[in-house]
Amino acid sequence: MTGDGTPRPPSAANGCFVCGPVNPVGLRLVFRLESGSCVSEFTPGRDHVGYPGVVHGGMIYSALDDVMANWLHLRGARAYTARCEIRYREPAAPGETLLLSGRPTARKRRVVKMEAAATRASDGKVVATAAATFVVIDEGGLADPGSAPSTSR
Repeated sequence: MTGDGTPRPPSAANGCFVCGPVNPVGLRLVFRLESGSCVSEFTPGRDHVGYPGVVHGGMIYSALDDVMANWLHLRGARAYTARCEIRYREPAAPGETLLLSGRPTARKRRVVKMEAAATRASDGKVVATAAATFVVIDEGGLADPGSAPSTSR
């Protein structure tokens, strides 16, 4: 199922570590579109730590990468992360729910610039932010005007 309750179409991403519903060791996050952003919730468990009591940064990176990628995927586009920069601001503890949000900031031809944030649900503090560049290899529904901000140079 997608975030709005509609059946998820068969996808090559069904085995994705972050969002794949059939990955037995995956996070199985469910993404949905809200007010121009892709959103989800992630509650890391004790198996997602680096140091004791602290969620591994790679887990947070994976969740942020996927909230940006799913903004494209839920519109029917197929794209790959070309570059991503992440900034960790606060530690996250296992069992603590993180609110994920990703949105586009610019688009030029097949390149879409995105940004994302993971915010602690309990106090609203930003745990991490990311900025990424995605290369679109299949437009799908993304070709609609207004789907992503465009920039001209």
